[in-house]
Amino acid sequence: MSAPTITVASYNMRKAVGLDRRRDPKRVLHVLQEIDADVVALQEADKRVGGRGAAVPHELIDTHGLYRPVSFGVRHKRMLEGARKHADRWLKVDTRNLGWHGNAMLVKPHVGVLDCAALDLPMLEPRGAVMAELLIGDQPLRVIGLHLDLSGLWRRRQMRAILDTVARRPQKMPTVLMGDTNEWRAAAGCLKELNGRYRIAPTGASFHSRRPIAALDRIIVDEALGIEAAGVHASASARQASDHLPIWARLVLPTG
Repeated sequence: MSAPTITVASYNMRKAVGLDRRRDPKRVLHVLQEIDADVVALQEADKRVGGRGAAVPHELIDTHGLYRPVSFGVRHKRMLEGARKHADRWLKVDTRNLGWHGNAMLVKPHVGVLDCAALDLPMLEPRGAVMAELLIGDQPLRVIGLHLDLSGLWRRRQMRAILDTVARRPQKMPTVLMGDTNEWRAAAGCLKELNGRYRIAPTGASFHSRRPIAALDRIIVDEALGIEAAGVHASASARQASDHLPIWARLVLPTG
């Protein structure tokens, strides 16, 4: 009997604004349908203005039927209308955002969610990560979606914070980190924090989508997981939908 596999993907969707400057959430969902991954980590999934609502509306995801968002229970704050002179007055509103600081996660219906959390990270600019502990059949899998800082110093601090979070989790399980690392170097910077405990899937260059030259987006797996295949999804739709191309990996889950 062959070991079970799962396909994961990561996509910086640039708030669903394509290279044609049109916001087109249906195009994003079309790209995800082309990839057909079981679990997807999204970056820049929420708008950065107003209540920071979802760039791909929940209703559209529900109607599409391929995925369901993992709910991290986060509500952003928005200043009361007309109260700009009183910055201490804030109102919590349900913006129906997808995730946390633009990080979101989508799973197919057959994937169970055991636990999830929005992770605060040390930051110079607004950054965060999201974590979901999933169940695929009878196999647990932890997935962390991330979007790291533009500053190399803060990227390293953020990666250390994520790894420390994983180490403190009460249940040990295979772990995947994936997202936009903003790290141009292949084996330096924040990636040195991995210390040989994780491997980077050989997906290839994902940025810029018009002419990919940098592997800013990465799928990082711990030693318990095998990497059967990996790549960049470079369809015509993907080349137009964002300035990043989505990346994917087919992982072999441990048995026994």
